[in-house]
Formats: sequence, C-alpha cells, structure tokens
Amino acid sequence: MSNPIKTGLCSYGHSGYAFHAPFIHVNPGFELTAVVERSKHLAQQRYPYTKILPSVEALIADPSIELIVVNTPNGTHYEYSKAALLAGKHVVVEKPFTVTVAEGEELVELAKKQKKMLSVYQNRRYDSDYKIVKHVVEDDLIGDVLEVEFHYDRFKEELSYKKHKELSTPGTGVLYDLGSHLIDQALTIFGMPKSVFGDVRIIRRDSVVDDYFELLLYYDQLRVRLKSSYLVRETLPAYLLHGRRGSFIKSKSDIQEALLMKGVLPDTPDWGAEAPHEWGLLHTEINGKVVKEYLPGGNGNYMEYYQGVYDAIREGKPNPVTPEDGLNVIRVIEAGFRSSETGKIVEL
Repeated sequence: MSNPIKTGLCSYGHSGYAFHAPFIHVNPGFELTAVVERSKHLAQQRYPYTKILPSVEALIADPSIELIVVNTPNGTHYEYSKAALLAGKHVVVEKPFTVTVAEGEELVELAKKQKKMLSVYQNRRYDSDYKIVKHVVEDDLIGDVLEVEFHYDRFKEELSYKKHKELSTPGTGVLYDLGSHLIDQALTIFGMPKSVFGDVRIIRRDSVVDDYFELLLYYDQLRVRLKSSYLVRETLPAYLLHGRRGSFIKSKSDIQEALLMKGVLPDTPDWGAEAPHEWGLLHTEINGKVVKEYLPGGNGNYMEYYQGVYDAIREGKPNPVTPEDGLNVIRVIEAGFRSSETGKIVEL
C-alpha cells in the first residue's frame, strides 16, 4: 500500500515476537518501523528493515512513527499509553488495558481529546474456538442460554522465568493475565453482568501472586462461570454452554500461538484452521428434531484485529476493540478482587 502505518513496538519478548510483529510485517497496511530492544537485536535479524531503539521513550519521541504498540508489563500500560497519546500517536495496548478503572477512564478521555485511536489487543476474540462458541450463541443453536463455563487452565507449579510476572505488584497474577481474555470473551457475547462473585487464590507453593480464580457473573437468567488455575494437569473442555434446547462443549483448540512460536508467518490461505478432532459437540433440538453432531471450528486469525486497526485509522471505521471494552474488563477484575476479599457479591 502507498501509505502504510509506520508502527513502533515497545518490546520484543513473547508477545512482540508471536502476536504483534508477524501480523504487522505481513499486512501491507503497516510497516514495522522500530522495535525497542535494549541489548539483543533479535527483531532486526528477522525483519532487517526495522530499526532498533534503546527505550520506549525514544520510540515515542520518533516523529516518523504513527502507531505505538504498548506490549510491556501490565503495570506500565497506563504510563506508556498516556505518553504515546500525548505525543500524538495512535495506540494499541496489550490486555489488560490498565491496572485500575481510574487509569483506564483517564486514557479514554485523553484519546478523545487527542483525537487518536486507542485500542486494546484482545486477540482471543479471534481464536477459532471462541468464534464457533460466539456463532452457537448468536445463531440460537441451543436456545436461551442459561449456564456457561469458560476455562483457561495450565499445569505449571514452577514460577515463570519472566520475573515481573511473579512479583506482588499492581497488575500481576492470573486474574489480570488470563482473566482478561476470559472476561472479554464473556462480555463480548453476553454484555456486562449485573453483579460478580469472585474467589481469587494463591495455590502454587512458592507463588506470591494469584494463580487461581473463579468468577461468577450474574445476569437475569444466565450465569457465567469463568475459571483459571495453574494446577490443572488433565485438559478440561474450555467452553461449556447449556441452553433451553441443548448444549455445546468445546476444547481450547486455536493453533495460532503454537505456529507463531515456531516462527511460521500468518500468510497462508489455511492459516489458523482447526483440526477435525477438535471440533465442538453440539447436542440440541432444531425444528423439532434432536441433533447431535460436531461443528467445524473454522479458522482463527489475529490478522482480523490488525486489519480492523488499519481500517479504523485509515478508513475511519469502528475501532475493533474500544478502550471502553477494555475498561469494562477492568471493572469486572476489580469487582472480582473486592468480592474475594469480602466474601460478598459485588454489584456493578
């Protein structure tokens, strides 16, 4: 394209390597202009045209850059996003949007004042497994949805090698980390709940950050249970939905992260295609006939997010994930912690 969005990436760790740089590189609407790396020059080895800068401050100060991707530790999201907006940049900020609702509200207003796009990178909206779950609900395949359970589990007793993730500082822990994905997925389908009950705990021996949570989101008739634990050895279904006519059960099966970590670029026609053995089980009633079958999962594709960012900046189309969406996730997280501390349901 004749006018690609010159983009700067604030770090080149796991998220920079896997979730951002490949999509910016492959999409002709973007140019990966600069990456912050303080010592290694790994990004330049893979993308030789990209310049390496020593600090986020230097990146934000670069007049050639139009879009800043804030993919640094959670506690820095507010600071760096604010600085980038004040410098007149568009901003994509990793989830969680901010640590507190107050920080998020300030950024929402600042983006409006600066007339810049501020978007939250909620990439799990573009997972193949989640997309078929959303289809089941929106196409009314199981009738009125009454009970939902979303899981995002791991089995890892040892602490992360990423030291900043294991410090008891604002924004760390599994509720901010994996919880941001599950909450966003629930809110995108079902909207904001009326109230929240939370149980947030530390279960690994040497951990000082929460590594287990269960949230119960209350709607009128519907109940949505969101769960994550670092000590689940046996894989459980990631999505369980029960409605007035039937049920849908689905594994967490999106293959994009595994491919990206192997260095595969997202530029093939079959990108993100699910294997048939991962298809979800639909057991329901359609037109008076009982149906029990496996639904094809389709393709996941995080490029849909970045194409949405391009369309928002260049074409004036809707922001793919608004800061208000990100803010609602933080509202639920804060309510979950408050509920866990008090043992009471928290109204929203």
